[in-house]
Amino acid sequence: MTKVIRVEDVVKTFTIRKQKSLKEAIVNSRQGRLHTETFTALDHVSAAISSGESVGLVGPNGSGKSTLLKLIGGILAPNEGLVATRGRIAALLELGAGFHNDLSGRENVFLNASVLGLSQAETKRYFEEIVDFSEIGEFIDTQVKFYSSGMYVRLAFAIAVHVDPDILLVDEVLAVGDEPFQAKCMQRIRRFQREGRTIVFVSHAPAQVADLCDRAILLQHGRVIADDEPDVALATLHDFYQPAIDSARQESAARSPHAAGLGAVHVSDAVGQALTDGAKLTPGGGIRLDCVVDFPEPVPGWAFRVSIEDALGTVYTSIDSREHLRLDLPVGTGTQRFTVAVPELWVGGGEYHVALSVRDADDLPIGELSRAGSFAVQGLKLSDGPVYAHARIELH
Repeated sequence: MTKVIRVEDVVKTFTIRKQKSLKEAIVNSRQGRLHTETFTALDHVSAAISSGESVGLVGPNGSGKSTLLKLIGGILAPNEGLVATRGRIAALLELGAGFHNDLSGRENVFLNASVLGLSQAETKRYFEEIVDFSEIGEFIDTQVKFYSSGMYVRLAFAIAVHVDPDILLVDEVLAVGDEPFQAKCMQRIRRFQREGRTIVFVSHAPAQVADLCDRAILLQHGRVIADDEPDVALATLHDFYQPAIDSARQESAARSPHAAGLGAVHVSDAVGQALTDGAKLTPGGGIRLDCVVDFPEPVPGWAFRVSIEDALGTVYTSIDSREHLRLDLPVGTGTQRFTVAVPELWVGGGEYHVALSVRDADDLPIGELSRAGSFAVQGLKLSDGPVYAHARIELH
């Protein structure tokens, strides 16, 4: 397919000034101190995106996602390397980008549309559609400096999708809008996908990236770590986050006077066959989770939670002894063993993990194991999505 975006060996650096005032700048200058430093936002990044592809840019804060999006959109220029695009680009970047605060919404529609390549006549033709889509008609002649963040997003997105773009660049700005408008934006993005337009999407929501994108590019410290199918790239990102997640859990657990050691969870099907060595669960089949908890000292009023998660850490189902089962467990002493049996598990094909956590009587965590067990579910390809549906079609 035709490559509409090419990023070749791109380097982008920024100069960060350390001094906070004119006085500090003068003092540092006289003393010969270095008062600036260079920050490399993108370090020899290369990528190619074909016409009609939807690509997600993912990574931790400061990894270079937004910088790369601005380079593709022509907002920034690289220090080294090449960025080439083909076709009309509409970009939704940081809040208020492309707007003039002292102009009204109406005036900003014409200003923004002209920047994106529309003539005044074309903008007049689309104007009513833009205002209707943005749902801010009564404020269209108000200066945008009085707009809320949600109103900014509504108007900016409405303009971007009405300039007939070949390439749509979307940063996390959509997270600002309310739920109905986000749904409206997603519907328009899906329509663009059906029309064969190219979309580059930055998001910290793994489920959104997995749902919308054909590929995901994982950036870390300005470098491309993975460029693969969304599930693969997002699983790599989840592994990157896991130590920080575990550390946060340990800090939380340290506030409890109690402690518990958790063993690996043995996962088997309804008849006790271990789901290891290539064995897979059939969608809708039963599953048994055999758990072990060691209590160094007696813990009264303890409770446990067992969760089934996909490779990205998305929780598919969670069973809590206290909250869901209303169980009053006996005092935890020594080694405690228990089994959680799920008669039917209707999840789609793929890899899953079992997370186990234990809390004390005050609901403080005393032990957590994020990947206590794992298993695979056979993909039957009879339906798509996270939940398997055994559908029957009737024609009338």
